[in-house]
Amino acid sequence: PPSQVKTHLQAQTLAAVAVGHQHNHESISGAFKSIYKQHGVTGLWRGVTGAMPRVAVGSAAQLATFTSAKDWVCERQWFSEGSWAAVLAGGMVSGVAVAVTMTPFDVVSTRLYNQPVDADGTGKLYRGFLDCILQISSKEGLLGLYKGIGAVYLRLGPHTILSLFFWDELRKM
Repeated sequence: PPSQVKTHLQAQTLAAVAVGHQHNHESISGAFKSIYKQHGVTGLWRGVTGAMPRVAVGSAAQLATFTSAKDWVCERQWFSEGSWAAVLAGGMVSGVAVAVTMTPFDVVSTRLYNQPVDADGTGKLYRGFLDCILQISSKEGLLGLYKGIGAVYLRLGPHTILSLFFWDELRKM
């Protein structure tokens, strides 16, 4: 539910520069109340079908690439085994993999969260996760699913690098 509220609030702007549907909430608590009042508990969870696979795919990419990338740079003797530089290099490669795998799910989730809905809470633009992917792909091409990938990496890259660095250090203890 916080993602639904966050997306509504982030998309909100002045009418002169507005892009997409405007929800016009006054505050965080106002957004929660408004969404709940109009659409009930299920309205707070609209779009979660894009967020759940996002986390699963991102975590899988992160875990699958980190050790392999770290080992790869050590095999090429770019960095010594167990060095912090090897861990950071593995984290950087993993961060790229996470951004590449998660961005399509971010785009879909954002579209699902931010679409206007009718009185019963049904989206007016997309029928669900698969319909959203198909519409984006057919209207904008496959690259439409990668809108904002640079910003995604700037957010997820450092998080991935630091998380894996600290995880590796804790694992050594």
